[in-house]
Amino acid sequence: MSEEEKGAEQAQYIGLHNLKPEPGSKHARRRVGRGHGSGHGKTSGRGHKGFNSRAGGGVRPGYEGGQMPLYMRVSKLRGPNKKMSMPFGPFRTHTTGVNVFRLAEKFDAGAEVTPEALVEKGIIKNTKIPVKILGNGEITVSLTVKANGFSKSAREKIEAAGGKAEVI
Repeated sequence: MSEEEKGAEQAQYIGLHNLKPEPGSKHARRRVGRGHGSGHGKTSGRGHKGFNSRAGGGVRPGYEGGQMPLYMRVSKLRGPNKKMSMPFGPFRTHTTGVNVFRLAEKFDAGAEVTPEALVEKGIIKNTKIPVKILGNGEITVSLTVKANGFSKSAREKIEAAGGKAEVI
């Protein structure tokens, strides 16, 4: 009988009645408070006094040992979920920046540049995040650029090249 046949035969007989944990993967539970000869007697491995030695003791999540905790240190303004009141974390507004030299490289003269076209050309990953056109580099081709925002220098460079900058 070959090794493959033996393996297939053994796999056939695996069931709930013959499943066992891997040797060495299970450990006997620690029996604490059963005399000093056990090594876990008297204080049961919890040390002397203190918060963690008490029943029900243990620090709560976010407790920093008396130091001012993070949730109290961060700045807060009125209002539970306005972007203006909490400009950090999930409420921060993001934009994807695209420089004008990238547009000049990827698009031909007279083309219309939209967020969807930028995704097709591989300049941005998706259209979920607003796109802002930035003014780094030079642009010589005339393009109609439609985006969520433009820097002042980007708008000037696009219009100087004979194109149009339109805010969506």
